[in-house]
Amino acid sequence: MEGVIDAVTREMLTRAPGFDWTVTEFVRVVDARLPPRVFHRHCPELADRHPATPTGVPVHLQLLGSDPAALAANARQALKLGVGSLDLNFGCPAKLVNRHDGGASLLRDPRRVHAAVAAVHEAVGDAIPVTAKIRLGFDDRRLALACSHAAEDAGARQLVVHARTRREGYRPPAHWEWIGRIRARLSIPVIANGDIWTLEDYWKARTLSGCQDVMLGRGALADPGLAPRLRHWQATGERLPATRWSERARVLCDYAASQRTMLPSKIVVSLLKQWLNHMRSRDAEAARRFQALRRVTDLDDFLAGLSAEDAVPSDRLDVASA
Repeated sequence: MEGVIDAVTREMLTRAPGFDWTVTEFVRVVDARLPPRVFHRHCPELADRHPATPTGVPVHLQLLGSDPAALAANARQALKLGVGSLDLNFGCPAKLVNRHDGGASLLRDPRRVHAAVAAVHEAVGDAIPVTAKIRLGFDDRRLALACSHAAEDAGARQLVVHARTRREGYRPPAHWEWIGRIRARLSIPVIANGDIWTLEDYWKARTLSGCQDVMLGRGALADPGLAPRLRHWQATGERLPATRWSERARVLCDYAASQRTMLPSKIVVSLLKQWLNHMRSRDAEAARRFQALRRVTDLDDFLAGLSAEDAVPSDRLDVASA
């Protein structure tokens, strides 16, 4: 979720009960120990003694890299700064990241997964938990179990599995049943991830994987009310109605209000479009708004378009923003 899940987004998504914990965007580790400001930029919540969102939801710091020594050095740095948990990213499918030997590229060799996790685990000892996120493989699923065992044997206390290979990217379907094969062979908790957009997806993912917990990524951006709705259903058995457009628009407007004090207006508009783009894949009204607002560059015009009772024609907005 690079470029999407910043501290403001985490705060917005955790206002209502639903999430047990959150994870930062990855801190890219190459060959040196990074200065504290890099960690604070990715995780401003480090200013608190126990990094968490304003509602108390813990924030875990994620590292992405392939050099065990560099990962260990940065793990020690993060520990000094007060992180409560370290997550290692072996799931990023981005071509640029993979070309530079990061993310899912390590899944081609389970020994490299083991070396990375072991280095971080040895660096922090039992002071904080080390967790990992993987995919089912790079080109295929032949090494899925081997990579999962490698992470566990090296000291990972928990494993999130995205139910697709790097080659499959985000194309459906998600192979939740494969997560079940991994869960059955590991002794640490396994968390299912991938294509969980609705209550029905959540239940199917849990049923096919056998996992007690799931991780939401794109689904939480597409529907900010999804996690609270799942939590309500867990507690009461009652199925709440779908998130209305007015509620989605309010989240976007609140996000803009927080970001515009720190970032240039054009950057805020770009971030809003990125979030609205996630929403439009699962909501017809969000799709209409995206189409109407996609060429708008003025922040006030964009917010007016989000809040209007009816989607404003794109040609009218284009003239206003010219």
